[in-house]
Amino acid sequence: MESYLNQNFDVKAKHSSEEVLEKWRNLCGVVKNPKRRFRFTANLSKRYEAAAMRKTNQEKLKIAVLVSKAAFQFISGVSPSDYTVPEEVKAAGYDICADELGSIVESHDVKKLKFHGGVDGLSGKLKACPNAGLSGESDQLIQRQELFGINKFAESELKSFWIFVWEALHDMTLMILGVCAFFSLIVGIATEGWPQGSHDGLGIVASILLVVFVTATSDYRQSLQFRDLDKEKKKITVQVTRSGFRQKLSIYELLPGDIVHLAIGDQVPADGLFLSGFSVVIDESSLTGESEPVMVNAQNPFLLSGTKVQDGSCKMLVTTVGMRTQWGKLMATLSEGGDDETPLQVKLNGVATIIGKIGLFFAVVTFAVLVQGMFMRKLSLSTHWRWSGDEALELLEYFAIAVTIVVVAVPEGLPLAVTLSLAFAMKKMMNDKALVRHLAACETMGSATTICSDKTGTLTTNHMTVVKSCICMNVQDVASKGSSLESDIPEAALKLLRQSIFNNTGGEVVVNKQGKTEILGTPTETAILEFGLSLGGKFQEERQSYKVIKVEPFNSTKKRMGVVIELPEGGRVRAHTKGASEIVLAACQNVINSSGEAVPLDEESIKYLNVTINEFANEALRTLCLAYMDIENGFSADEGIPASGFTCIGIVGIKDPVRPGVRESVELCRRAGIMVRMVTGDNINTAKAIARECGILTDDGVAIEGPVMARSSPMDKHTLVKQLRTTFDEVVAVTGDGTNDAPALHEADIGLAMGIAGTEVAKESADVIILDDNFSTIVTVAKWGRSVYINIQKFVQFQLTVNVVALIVNFSSACLTGSAPLTAVQLLWVNMIMDTLGALALATEPPNNELMKRMPVGRKGNFITNAMWRNILGQAVYQFVIIWLLQAKGKSLFGLAGSDSTLVLNTLIFNCFVFCQVFNEISSREMEEIDVFKGILDNYVFVVVIGVTVFFQIIIIEFLGTFASTTPLTFVQWFFSIFVGFLGMPIAAGLKKIAV
Repeated sequence: MESYLNQNFDVKAKHSSEEVLEKWRNLCGVVKNPKRRFRFTANLSKRYEAAAMRKTNQEKLKIAVLVSKAAFQFISGVSPSDYTVPEEVKAAGYDICADELGSIVESHDVKKLKFHGGVDGLSGKLKACPNAGLSGESDQLIQRQELFGINKFAESELKSFWIFVWEALHDMTLMILGVCAFFSLIVGIATEGWPQGSHDGLGIVASILLVVFVTATSDYRQSLQFRDLDKEKKKITVQVTRSGFRQKLSIYELLPGDIVHLAIGDQVPADGLFLSGFSVVIDESSLTGESEPVMVNAQNPFLLSGTKVQDGSCKMLVTTVGMRTQWGKLMATLSEGGDDETPLQVKLNGVATIIGKIGLFFAVVTFAVLVQGMFMRKLSLSTHWRWSGDEALELLEYFAIAVTIVVVAVPEGLPLAVTLSLAFAMKKMMNDKALVRHLAACETMGSATTICSDKTGTLTTNHMTVVKSCICMNVQDVASKGSSLESDIPEAALKLLRQSIFNNTGGEVVVNKQGKTEILGTPTETAILEFGLSLGGKFQEERQSYKVIKVEPFNSTKKRMGVVIELPEGGRVRAHTKGASEIVLAACQNVINSSGEAVPLDEESIKYLNVTINEFANEALRTLCLAYMDIENGFSADEGIPASGFTCIGIVGIKDPVRPGVRESVELCRRAGIMVRMVTGDNINTAKAIARECGILTDDGVAIEGPVMARSSPMDKHTLVKQLRTTFDEVVAVTGDGTNDAPALHEADIGLAMGIAGTEVAKESADVIILDDNFSTIVTVAKWGRSVYINIQKFVQFQLTVNVVALIVNFSSACLTGSAPLTAVQLLWVNMIMDTLGALALATEPPNNELMKRMPVGRKGNFITNAMWRNILGQAVYQFVIIWLLQAKGKSLFGLAGSDSTLVLNTLIFNCFVFCQVFNEISSREMEEIDVFKGILDNYVFVVVIGVTVFFQIIIIEFLGTFASTTPLTFVQWFFSIFVGFLGMPIAAGLKKIAV
């Protein structure tokens, strides 16, 4: 079976081709309810339609951009267009409407933009201040919402519960059983009258309705869970200036006129216009399909929603929001087709197909044998030409049994159990600070053999502070010196240091609504700015004292950032750079000495500074070097910042403590067969010190520099991940937070993006978002991944046991006795126990540390293992023997006689069969361990399902005999039923000791 599944029902966890997805669907046969079976699989036809629509929209946008470029060339010769402000807009105090704003940006209409007075003119017409933003008064914001719309996209409506009921009724076998019930009612009432003749038919109808409503309830709850998770995925915040304060707002709160701050890795949250910024490069491929990045500046100020900031930073004036944006129009098509199905869903569809075909064969044979037995009996009595109502009902009952065998035999719930388990895991993982973006990531993480982890913020706390410095060749302990450090630095050097810190930064010091000083930016920038403030610096004063000519944001390839400023005295130009210590130091020719003078860097000074860098690094400090140079002969913003000739101001050592619990988590991974590798852009000595502290670098471990581990570039990380996956056949999980990590996150089997430090580009490329940026959470994700995988194996083991026994019992009884001990109603109840209730009980077991003691299955592990087959066949043989002995010796054993003896025996067989499943369900909680009761009370769902099953079994036996073809049992018979079921548990324990 496994080889057949691997050949025909094998898809990748990520990036499967449409042909592969189409192939397994075509191989699926005996599907009882396609609406339900394929609900959580990609709708390929919708995808093709969506792709065609996107292509059309991309072509339209490309034409608009080309036209706007052509128009820009001839703008001086074009007369301005006429525009009349709608009355309701004018009455509200605005001079432009939403449609006009939308047409300007979407069409890149330079002519209209110029007609409205450019960006400044539009901000005035929108009653927005380019510096202070919008007023935060609620009534004004509500009025603006009503006129210009909200920044939300149209979503598909949530299906009501009754839609799920309707879809559950589309089950072909249930419809056939419904027809059987209808004819049973007609024939029964005609021959036996009301109400005696209606019992069999009404019993089947009641069972069908019970199955439908339980199924619909389960599916509806799943849909609600996915809906909640989908909302979490869309929670994105941006930096906005509103009411004069810079603050974080949800993208859904944005309105035309808002001032949004964008940086590398951000997704543009609405259509807008460039206000100010440097080196802004936008990736518009999500809209236009073009991979070539676009420069955005005052000449080309158009920013489109859904595009991504590839480089630089800027302020943007929001003009158009929600469904009026090009992205909003595309959103409806982007979500069409759904997510790809997961490997387990596909594999279990294959299992369901194989068993379904076997079940259909047995059902046909069983029906044929039962009918043949009936004809032979009538032939012997010479009544084959005369048919009574009872005989017609008997024939109808045989057909219902055959159909019900198909119901029980086709494990339609298998692929849906995966979805149930994944939905449960995703909901719980959300509580554990992990947001799963793609279903397949849950199960794939259970197979992970390698985790390539970032250092900063993942293994460390990402709460950085400058604790040591080497300014003017003088090493100081910043933590102990505090504010007195300022007096130890020469005035000229202190001025340069403040100038470098406050101008060459991607962060900002602002005053919040509460009037408190707040530092915005990355943790590294925050630490440096805090250091600058402790030296008596004033951020706003420094920034206003100099004119910024060019900014080169931090680049993970160059590992440094730079700024060129114009000094107020004499219009001189100065460049500042900051970055990886050894890289910036190598670009320096001079150094500021203890007197505050710039002197040439000699060998002794270089050696002293390198030793200092290594000492800082060995103390697990991240080191940064700050340098400057005066540029002679002027500087143009089109030029690049010089790469050498700088003067070293100093080196700072930043402390980023290791997170609590990381060492234990790394050790847990090691015991679980998961190799943890640290991939960082830091100095190798810093990397080694942190790795030892985390327990990653052991005595026999290896640390490498340049190509891979320390001082690694984003493409190094991508190369590492690719080689581990292909050459070494590892299942790789990789963490990342930057825009440049996107290729590695995309390449990995499981991409894990940081929720706090991560950019929107990184998050979009990832499969899981670690909301607290904590390595321990990654280990929790691995636990849940293994839990999903193992829970599904438990459920498959349990369900296949029921399938095998139900098939063999009814088939063998039909062949040997000409009757079936289990009726249609009873089989429907068994089907509910093994399908919906079984899935709820076994597919929602929470994880524990015991799971991490087992080795990961990797890529090539068999899903249905030899141990599972051992348990399935062992239990099936035991249950079949018990039922067969009851059929052969039951009447004499319990002294049954009289007209109702067969009914009592069949009731006893049914009761024993159900209790065998109840205790087998408990045994299935552990496939290898003997102690199956450990932690059972922690899973209240399991306890409730077992309790409900036993309760309703008592009701069916004792009170619903008329409808379920049962009769009340004696205390001895009940005890025997429970004892027979319980006896399966020690047998299961014994089976687990048999090595396979």
